[in-house]
Amino acid sequence: RTPLPSSRSRYGGAMPDDAYARIATSYDTVLGWSTAALNRRALELAPAGPGDRVLDVGCGTGAHLAGYRERGADCTGLDLSPAMLEVARRRLPGADLRIGDATDLPFDDGSFDLVLATLFLHELAPDARSMALTEMARVAADDGRVVVIDYHVGSLRWQGRLWRVFSTATERVAGVDHYGAWRTYLDSGGLAPALPDHLTIEQTKPVAGGNLAIWVLRVAGSG
Repeated sequence: RTPLPSSRSRYGGAMPDDAYARIATSYDTVLGWSTAALNRRALELAPAGPGDRVLDVGCGTGAHLAGYRERGADCTGLDLSPAMLEVARRRLPGADLRIGDATDLPFDDGSFDLVLATLFLHELAPDARSMALTEMARVAADDGRVVVIDYHVGSLRWQGRLWRVFSTATERVAGVDHYGAWRTYLDSGGLAPALPDHLTIEQTKPVAGGNLAIWVLRVAGSG
């Protein structure tokens, strides 16, 4: 999700201090307006329902998972922030919500029909980004999908230019290291260069004036 308090990622790598502890309970109030529309669009592009197994990597407060649970999906979430997971547990009682690292997912191969990754890949170093995507592909079923929401590299409409100004300010507030990772992500071409060979882009939907995009990915040879 859109980061604020620290340059450390809560998705991949060690996080000795939970930098999100002080804002977890107010996170959705402050930033929920900016992600709710993205979550709804992802639900439209990659629906899931009863019997489907959905994993949200970097689930944060569970807002995205909540939409899938309302549709009857079996939801699992993973995050490195105990404080964010505590909020998610209140929102999704009984759901399987775990502390874990996106680059070393604690699940068996082919465990999920749908894997979500919302606004965190840009936080990671390039090698960790590829590792996380490889892990998401590993735990996706043969006919499953991986859905990524993140910054889009390409032309911006006027709304996108406004969103990019807002995003730049937000990423700077997150810290020098975090801002540097975001710039590296954009300068290197965004998502595409990080994709492992066995993940292919099935659909790309630019949103927020081109500032962001939703990608639906397939494991090579599936579908």
